[in-house]
Order: sequence, then structure tokens, then C-alpha cells
Amino acid sequence: MKKEKIDIIDAIGALAREKDIDETILINTIEDALKAAYRRNNQVQSTQNLTVRLSHKDGAQVFARKLVTEEVEDPETQISLEDAHLIRSDFHVDDIVEIDVTPEDFGRVAAQTAKQMLVQRIREAERGKIYEEYIEKEQEILTAIIQRVEPRAIYVELGRTEGVMESSEFMPGEQYREGDHIKVYVLRVQGSKADPGRNPQVYVSRIHPGLVKRLFEMEVPEIATGVVQIRSIAREAGNRTKIAVYSTDPLIDAVGACVGPRGARVEKVVSELKNEKIDIIKWSEDPAEFVANALNPAHVVSVFISEEEKICRVVVPDQQLSLAIGKEGQNARLAAKLTSWKIDIKSESQIQELFAEHGIDTTQVFDEETVGYPEEWSQDMGFEGDAYDSFAYNPDSNNDLDGGY
Repeated sequence: MKKEKIDIIDAIGALAREKDIDETILINTIEDALKAAYRRNNQVQSTQNLTVRLSHKDGAQVFARKLVTEEVEDPETQISLEDAHLIRSDFHVDDIVEIDVTPEDFGRVAAQTAKQMLVQRIREAERGKIYEEYIEKEQEILTAIIQRVEPRAIYVELGRTEGVMESSEFMPGEQYREGDHIKVYVLRVQGSKADPGRNPQVYVSRIHPGLVKRLFEMEVPEIATGVVQIRSIAREAGNRTKIAVYSTDPLIDAVGACVGPRGARVEKVVSELKNEKIDIIKWSEDPAEFVANALNPAHVVSVFISEEEKICRVVVPDQQLSLAIGKEGQNARLAAKLTSWKIDIKSESQIQELFAEHGIDTTQVFDEETVGYPEEWSQDMGFEGDAYDSFAYNPDSNNDLDGGY
């Protein structure tokens, strides 16, 4: 019997080490379970006055804590002074007496109960550890192995748990096959704490802009160290992404750092995204310059800014109007998302006709030195909102860029 009892306590320590769980947690769990087993097998009403102790010497023991009284009203919680003196002669009224009430066959009961509770607690502890591990990986990128593909979701292996990518997070046009390795962005982690009976559920995405950001952080050391910063991203997954970058070091070209030698860095990101086009834009605190850069690959002649309405009107050469707008408006749409400005694009001919209708001398407008904006240029010219606050001439635009990779 003694060997059986010792095996129980040794098993707890071994399991705690193997599963990397605090041994105290397991011991407390088993003690609570044994109290419940004792109450059930001995028709005891409550376990509040019961104490279970596990030790190498005596194995599992149950003690009942009873209050010493002159007159016993509740035998489960009280003991008479006379009976207390049989245990020890120096007990007095209102003292607490611990009585060993361990049943003869309690070793067998303890072993069975301990096994059941250990299995349950270990599962819960492992779920909790997995939850804690992956909750820290929210908004991070992980390498996943596709396990199975279904119409509404694909299920991926993430190491210690399973991830789910719902169909709404599929990258358009991308084919998923079992066994494929893909990079995924962790959207959120659910389970364990909210529902201890379930394994943590990790939801991942291939279309989130954060995936592009994390990929660049992996490929560009200057971003990882913080010298180059990603200020904003606009993405239409599977087709095109615009990313605005800025360098805190004037000696480091933010765009060049992201492109890499002969385009090596950006090409790795493009390859992971299955040839999704990427425009790397130089961020500027000047909204006119930023908007002009964001419309890359189109050359921008000028930008009119309305700060109050957060609207800008962009003028481009006639032959580049369609390029600035992009197929189905994509380039303009992404530029608007990237800059958070509403963008109205006009060709030089269109803006000249508009000015001519209102008798405005266009030489004022396209003079590089012009920085003011005449008060009469307002809503009656067809501009949205109030008069534009400033005019920015940007002859260089972004012609040094290729217009995407």
C-alpha cells in the first residue's frame, strides 16, 4: 500500500516536469478531487471542513476539521470536548481538531480519482499554455502547413495548434493544396479562457495589409531596426499594394532599402504574394507631395489641397490620365486609401478648360513659384467643398520609380 501511495505523489512530480506545469497546481487539483470523492463515497454533506494531504510518507490522507464544543449539534463539523480529549488532553472549547478520517480503501479511490483529474487538468493546462503562446502572436506572421481545404475555409497547422483561414480571407486567384507551406497573418485567437473545453482557435488571413508589412519587416533589416518606417499600407489583395515608407536617417533611402539590391528584397515579398504588384512610395508630411507620390506610376503636374474637406484635386498630363486613375480606378482608389485623402484627378486639358470657363489665367496656376490660391477659385468652379487652401507644384513627381514590382 505504501508503495502505491508513493507512486501517486511521484507521478505528479513526473507529469509536472514532463508537461511543464506547476506541480502545486496539480497537487491542489488532486486534493480538491479527493475531497469530492470522499464526500461522494461517505455521504458527507460538505467538503468545507475537509483537508486532503499528499505526501511520500503517508500517501493520500483525509482530515476532518471540527470545532470543539460543549454540546455537539452537527457531528460533521463539531466534536465534544470529551472526545477531543481522547485525541489530545490539552484541547479546549472553540479549538479546531483535525481528525484522520481516511477510509481503508482510500488508496485505490485516490489512484483512480487522481488519474482522471490529472488527465483533465493537464489538458486544460496545455490549452491554456497554447492560448497564451498564440495570443502573443496576434498581428504577427507565421508559417503554416495546409492540412485540409474546404469551400468555406482551409485548416492549417501552426505548430502546437490548428489555424483557420475563412474563405473571406483567401487571396483572390490563389490555389490552396494540402501540404503547401504558406505565410499567414494572425487575425485573432479565441478559446481556452473563454471556453476551457476547447482548443484555442487561431484565425489567420492572406489578404490583410499586415501580412505585407510583416513580410517587409522580415526582408528589410532597416525596417526591423526602425530606421525605415512603414507609415501606411493600402492593399487590394492578389492584385496591387501601395506601401508608404519613411527613413529617420537622411543618409538612408527608404524606398531603395525596401527595393533592395537589384530588387531582391521586394521580389521576395512579391513571390510570397504570388506576383501581387507592389508600389513602394516615399511618405511625406506635406500632403500634396504625399498624394503626388501615391499616384505613382503616373507623373503629377500639380496638386490642389483643401485641408478642411480633406480633398485634393490632382492635375496630370493628358496622356497619363488613365494611368493615374488605373484600371477600374484602382490606382486612384489605392492612393486615396494610402493617404486618407479624397482625390479628384483631372488632365491638364480638363483643368485648363475649367479655368477658361471661369476666366482664370492658367499661367498663374502652373507657375512654379505660385503658392497662394486666389479666393475666387471656389465652389463655382466645380471644386468640391470650399476653396482649396494651397497649390503645390511637383514637376519631379515619382518618375524615378518603376511603378510597381
